[in-house]
Amino acid sequence: MSIPHELWRLGLADLASAIRGRQVSSREVVQAHIDRIAVINGRVNAVSAVLQEQALRAAAAADRACARGETLGPLHGVPFTVKENIDIVGSPTTSGVPALSGAMPALDAPHVAQLKRAGGIALARTNMADFGFRWHTDSSLRGASRNPWDAGRTPGGSSGGDAVALATGMTPLGLGNDFGGSLRYPAQCCGVAALRPTLGRVARASALAPAEFPISFQLFSVQGPMARHVRDLRLALAAMSGADPRDPWWVPAPLAGAEPARPIKVAVCADPGSGGVHRQVAAGVRKAARWLAAAGYVVEEVDAPIVAEALDTYMRIVAADVRTTMLPAVAAMTSADTQTFVDHFLGLLPESTLPDYVAALARRNRIARTWAEFMHEYPLLLGPVATEPPFPVGFDVSGQDAVRALMQTMRLGVSVNLLGLPAVAVPVGLEEGLPQGVQLVGARYREDLCLDAAECIEQRAGALTPIDPKF
Repeated sequence: MSIPHELWRLGLADLASAIRGRQVSSREVVQAHIDRIAVINGRVNAVSAVLQEQALRAAAAADRACARGETLGPLHGVPFTVKENIDIVGSPTTSGVPALSGAMPALDAPHVAQLKRAGGIALARTNMADFGFRWHTDSSLRGASRNPWDAGRTPGGSSGGDAVALATGMTPLGLGNDFGGSLRYPAQCCGVAALRPTLGRVARASALAPAEFPISFQLFSVQGPMARHVRDLRLALAAMSGADPRDPWWVPAPLAGAEPARPIKVAVCADPGSGGVHRQVAAGVRKAARWLAAAGYVVEEVDAPIVAEALDTYMRIVAADVRTTMLPAVAAMTSADTQTFVDHFLGLLPESTLPDYVAALARRNRIARTWAEFMHEYPLLLGPVATEPPFPVGFDVSGQDAVRALMQTMRLGVSVNLLGLPAVAVPVGLEEGLPQGVQLVGARYREDLCLDAAECIEQRAGALTPIDPKF
């Protein structure tokens, strides 16, 4: 492999290979990304804190291990960034709010610890929406991140800091989480790739959580990787999906499932539930479908099952949990814009009674059964993450109608969260100066099938990033 002068242009797997092959040192790689952050971050505000001293110290240790001929982990000497609601020892877990600016964890999050054991080096913290509540990355502690393709458009949220950092070459791997599209939507907005694993695939825990999270967070939220290349998502997943006794939801499922019947059938759904889709988004989905067909997949236009009901069920469960467990914290610790967004979201639904809540949780099981039967026939579903391109900055706090419209655009994305399914977001090109992206949804624990299909698409589309900001 030819090593470019600008090391920050390389992806995760290529950097790991170059370090193992002694073509470049870990210190050179880490320093290259520190330098890139210094040049670029002031324009996009994606990286919220650089862990420079500890990253360079870890890089020096990695280079000594190489020199001694030690057995090296799959990510040996390669840096990664971490969203501010994920624990790293020595760095506060702020969740984007000033009140938690001194919240220092005693333990790394499980997947952070596993990536470190695989040789990865924590480089920096990345920006996020307050408590992850918005699909736009604007922190009351750190300020707003800017989409490098168009500063007037959202970079997505809530894991927007990592998406922007990846898109601009400030990291080869980002760690975020996905409660309602928070990995996949920033990936679509910024032109990078992301993996939302199956519920239970990646162990999760926080040393700082004051109480157990409500059931919607337990069922809908997962930790996952973001990268510029699908192969890097696969590499990261293998390194961060081990057991940890702190997470009782973790499942010892193999990374590769049983061989499916071939050719694999893919349901293509450009307009989930016939709720409307922007021409740019639909064109991206159909382009990806053609590429999968050319690669040997059987591609059929079939609507995703009961998407409207899935969206309604997701919203009712989340709204009930937010009202009963999180509203005081939102009011006390978040920005006015975050409170506005939450108020508008809650205003879309009436107050939930206990029977309503119980019925919604029961309904979730019926929806999951319907999807499982659907995916028995179609092991993959290809569709948009959001049915609209990145929205203009400020749209999500402009009124209740805007929030209602935004929920509708995310209807397929949050259906995936409701059901705990895996999905890979992958870019498919540019149109009118903005990235086009799609997601591939699989049955539970079939990340392998999603990643395989995403790689086929990526081979045709090529990588859109890294780029310098377009402003």
